[in-house]
Amino acid sequence: MTRSVESRFLAIVAITIFILVVPLFALFLSLTTDRASSELQQNLEVLIAANGQALAKPMWDFDRESVEQITATIISNSTVSRVHVRDLSNGINVSMPALPKWPKNGLSSITREIFYHAIEGPKLVGTITIYYSRIDMFSSLRQAEVLLIGIFMLAVLGVVGAAVIGNRVMVMRPLLKLTAAIEATRRLGSRHHVDWQSNDEIGRLARSFNAMQIKLEQEERELKLAHQRTTEIYNLTPAMLFSLDEQDRITGVSDYWLLATGYQRHTIVGRHFSELVPLDAWENYVEHKRTKAIVGVLEATTRFVCADGTVMDVLISEANRAAHEGDEGLSLSVMTDVTALKQSEERNHRQAITDHLTGLHNRQGFENALDEEIKLTDATEHELACIFVDLDRFKWINDNLGHQAGDTVLCHFVERMKTHLPNGATAARLGGDEFAVLLRAPDAESVAMELSRQLCNIFVEPIKIDGATARLSASVGIAIYPRHAANAAELLQKSDMAMYSKKRDGKNGAQLYNPLIQDDTRQRAEIEHDIEQGLNNDWFEAFFQPIVQIDSGKVIGYEALMRLVHPQRGIVPPTKIIRIAEEIGAIGKVGGRILEKALENLVRLSSATNDDSAYLAINFSPLQFEPSLPVRLAALTTRHGIAPKRIVIEITEATLLHDNPQIRTILDDFNRFGYRIALDDFGTGYSSLSYLNRFPVDIVKIDQSFIRSLSEVEPELRNKSRMLVEGITAISHKMECSVVAEGVETEEQNALLQEFGVDYGQGYLFARPQPVAALIDAAIRKNRLREGAAG
Repeated sequence: MTRSVESRFLAIVAITIFILVVPLFALFLSLTTDRASSELQQNLEVLIAANGQALAKPMWDFDRESVEQITATIISNSTVSRVHVRDLSNGINVSMPALPKWPKNGLSSITREIFYHAIEGPKLVGTITIYYSRIDMFSSLRQAEVLLIGIFMLAVLGVVGAAVIGNRVMVMRPLLKLTAAIEATRRLGSRHHVDWQSNDEIGRLARSFNAMQIKLEQEERELKLAHQRTTEIYNLTPAMLFSLDEQDRITGVSDYWLLATGYQRHTIVGRHFSELVPLDAWENYVEHKRTKAIVGVLEATTRFVCADGTVMDVLISEANRAAHEGDEGLSLSVMTDVTALKQSEERNHRQAITDHLTGLHNRQGFENALDEEIKLTDATEHELACIFVDLDRFKWINDNLGHQAGDTVLCHFVERMKTHLPNGATAARLGGDEFAVLLRAPDAESVAMELSRQLCNIFVEPIKIDGATARLSASVGIAIYPRHAANAAELLQKSDMAMYSKKRDGKNGAQLYNPLIQDDTRQRAEIEHDIEQGLNNDWFEAFFQPIVQIDSGKVIGYEALMRLVHPQRGIVPPTKIIRIAEEIGAIGKVGGRILEKALENLVRLSSATNDDSAYLAINFSPLQFEPSLPVRLAALTTRHGIAPKRIVIEITEATLLHDNPQIRTILDDFNRFGYRIALDDFGTGYSSLSYLNRFPVDIVKIDQSFIRSLSEVEPELRNKSRMLVEGITAISHKMECSVVAEGVETEEQNALLQEFGVDYGQGYLFARPQPVAALIDAAIRKNRLREGAAG
């Protein structure tokens, strides 16, 4: 480093001299040379002029001797290298010296014509040429100038020498001391100081370095003290603490850990933690660490091998810090002996999954076993049969012989069933008189059918209980995984469905699940029951969904929608209710109930909002279109004081499809009473446009499928949908019909509808179907906010 710094300094000095001094010296030599050349030129001009006049007479007289004497006089001048004199007739041609010495700088010459002044005037008699050597830079210097240059060079050398010595003394020496202190600190680990005192920048640097060393020494002492205290706390803490590095090696253990495990510190530090955990437990532990660690903290239970070979269950709470910028990753763990707790949990778990009467799995235990069996089935590529058993006429025993007798029957059945179960089968009591058996085999169907036959044969002979005779049978349903079901819940459900199918077919036997056996029958029965109970208990409600003006967002009407509010299951989807109500002939009662509630809700809502202009859209099933419907609706609206123009009858293409004259008459009656007609789901039928011309339609409702397609990702579908919506709107307006867009869900759709000129919108963007009470509450809150803002 020293040579590098000093060499750079010398290079800077040399470059400075080259840039500043050398040009000045060259300029000085150039000016001196120009001056000497000018003086020489002037002297030679005078010399040649004087000798030219002297040569005129001898050359006129052809006096060669005189010419040579004058020429010799000229050549005696030290600055002249050669002289050449020649007359016009070349009779006189004198050159001196005969063999001149040519200077290395080359020769220059001056030529002058010689005139003789005769009586008639000047006569040209010849020429004279003087040759002289050129002057170089250094030959033109005078003694004083040479002395001046020497003094200048000495001054420059003195300045450079002073700079070099000053740099070495004032910069290099303290820099070397600072470097030596740093190197000593690095090699020896102790803090060395710089012995340098001055008031310049180097002195301040030395003082700052020494101050930094003092501060670092203090911090090191504090770190050592903190480390000592941490180690003492680590060892004195009454917990099993240990630390691991990134390679899962033990880097430290507390004294309490050594006491609890029986190991010695020198034999345990450096070993991999995996060596202290059984192999099967270690794989589960690593998997748990990989999937359950949250924010660098892990809590997991595993088994641990102590020094004496005993195995205990431990709970490990591990905190990790990932490696950053070259630092090693750290982990600190707390290990707690939970062997007793684990044993207690296992006992509680067995009790939680075991039926106390029969000793079989209960429903929870069966569901756990079912999940495990499905995993094993996937691994072995076998089949898994789920056998669902229900005891027929068991309720008669409980009701007539008592629950104690019923328990005896259940225990008797379980004892006989266990004798027939093949190896690996899992049996459970799901509740009451329902049992389930799991069988895993390459051909599970045949094994399950044979076992089911044996289970049914248990009740071939009557059972004697306390002197009484009871005859029972069993209905068995079988489902096979993965043939009939894709998961555990579905497998249990399908076996249950097969069992109920057997019960409906006459009981006492086994039924293998068939894809034709669906839950539709049960669901249908449930829905039929819901419809009946809904009519009896007034569960049907008329929900309202607002219809708003696209431009202003103002609510201009509501659509009444049927909802069955079940006290346990909540709101039941209306689609299946309407279909089944139509099939069983209950749609008239349901529709009548919804119509009355819708009209009542409109009156309540109008009173709460002071809005007597909003209309109510009502849907009717095609089966409700009876000749008496318009008169009945007129009577209801009159009773509630509702203007007919506020009622809109929504009809679908299914209602108009067959062009029934009776339907046309009913629509005309609606129109005569003042009710408006809305064509619902417009655009989805093959003849929707013709209905605008053939029936008295006032409102067109564009189907929501077109509205959703307005913002489709696929450009072609999006553009076609936009053209269709725009075209439907234009045609409807030409037919003097208002247009309502159904299923508006986004602001993008709303903006496009406004651009296309659609009048009204209905959808989740504005509001969902909701009870009228919610709409009234919203209106009250809005009025209060408006009054508050006005106040």
